[in-house]
Amino acid sequence: MLTLHTYFRSSASYRVRIALGLKSLPYESVPVHLVRDGGEQHLPSFAAVNPAELVPVMDDSGVTLTQSLAIIEYLDEVHPQTSLLPGDAASRARIRAISQTVACEIHPLNNLRVLQYLESSAGMDPDARKIWYAHWVNVGFKALESMLSQSAATGRYAHGDTPTMADCCVVPQIYNAKRYAVSMEPYPTLRRIYDTCLQLEMFQRASPEAQADMV
Repeated sequence: MLTLHTYFRSSASYRVRIALGLKSLPYESVPVHLVRDGGEQHLPSFAAVNPAELVPVMDDSGVTLTQSLAIIEYLDEVHPQTSLLPGDAASRARIRAISQTVACEIHPLNNLRVLQYLESSAGMDPDARKIWYAHWVNVGFKALESMLSQSAATGRYAHGDTPTMADCCVVPQIYNAKRYAVSMEPYPTLRRIYDTCLQLEMFQRASPEAQADMV
């Protein structure tokens, strides 16, 4: 049985939950509350599991895996059915590029520990942090919208007509942007892909609202 250390609102965990659902892989969810009592990810017991003190963490029969994209690619190699990186080398490179635009360009500037640092150490008030958040989301979404709208490889989903790792990354990032009231009006292709994904049960079951630890 796969075990996933997760937090309902973690977009990185959300990515992996989507991937598990798309592959119909059962797993045990182990909630790690990132805010309560200063953050359970900082407890020595969790730091022993992941020294980076981040979720998600997946355990597969004693194999410990960290970093959402690495976990998703591992799942795709070990459980190749319903591939999340389909097609030829060029197709897989495009899927990775879309995924990494989210996971490596947008998310690192706006994740919880950065926002907490901006508040506690840089003295940013809530309004300034919202401006920071929206700026970097819009920079990334502008790039993504161009990548998606100008490519014939974009189909019903970010790449083709079946969900891939790219959609596992795009949907949580848009969910977070909506939480922070970032307008999606300038990004019609992203909006369409998001709405198409949310019609699927696998995406619905992975959503923060569907998690047992949502508070």
